[in-house]
Amino acid sequence: MSQAPAYKRILLKLSGEALMGDDSYGINRATIEQIVGQIKEVVAMGIEVGIVIGGGNIFRGVAPAAAGMDRATADYMGMMATVMNALALKDAMTKAGLIARVQSALTMQQIAEPYVRGKAMQYLEEGKVVIFAAGTGNPFFTTDTAAALRGMEMNVDIMLKATKVDGVYTDDPKKNPDAVRYQTLTFDEAISRNLKVMDATAFALCRDQQLNIKVFSIFKDGALKRVVLGEDEGTLVHC
Repeated sequence: MSQAPAYKRILLKLSGEALMGDDSYGINRATIEQIVGQIKEVVAMGIEVGIVIGGGNIFRGVAPAAAGMDRATADYMGMMATVMNALALKDAMTKAGLIARVQSALTMQQIAEPYVRGKAMQYLEEGKVVIFAAGTGNPFFTTDTAAALRGMEMNVDIMLKATKVDGVYTDDPKKNPDAVRYQTLTFDEAISRNLKVMDATAFALCRDQQLNIKVFSIFKDGALKRVVLGEDEGTLVHC
C-alpha cells in the first residue's frame, strides 16, 4: 500500500538564488526543470501547492547593486524580479504538463493576475499550482515574510523553505564537517540558539500563528516528495 502524504496543502518558499543553479546570475534552465519535476511529483499525489518565489538571482533591494538607492524603490525593483522568476517558473510548469497561475501583489494585468485570496484558494482546490509573485506588494518586507503571510492566508498545513542546504545545522556544514543537522527544533530553540531559519519578521509570524516550517534542500532528488510524505528529510521547526 502506498504511503499517505502527511500534508494536504503546502506553501513552498523558493529563493531566487535557487533558480540560478551553478550560474552566477539569472535562471538556469536545467535547474528550474529539476525543481518543477519535484513539484510535479507531489502534485500527482494530490497535494495542493502554493509557491512564493524570491528575486535575488536578478535584483535584491538590500544587495550591493542597490547601494545608494532609495530603499523603497530598490525593493519595488526586487518585487519585479520575483515576477520575472514567477513567469519563468510558470512557463516551465506548463511545458511539464502542470497547470499554474501567477498572482502578483503588484498590479501587472498583462502578465499576471492580481492577488485575490478567494481565487487563489479556488485554484488550489482545483489542483492548479499558484505562484505568488511580488512579495507582499510592500517595500521593507522580504519574500520570506510574504511566504509566511500567503501560507496563513491559504490555510496551508506547513511552510516548506527550499534552500541549498538539507536542513538547519549546529554550524555551517560547509565550514565545519562536524556540524550536525537538527531533525526537529522548536521556534524558541531556534531563537535562543540564534539559528537563522528565515528573517525575524517571517519567523515571528509563523511562530505566532503556529505555522510549522520545514527547511530542506530542493537540490536533492526526491526531497520534496519525502518531505510531503513526512519522512526524515530536512529540519522541522515547530511550536
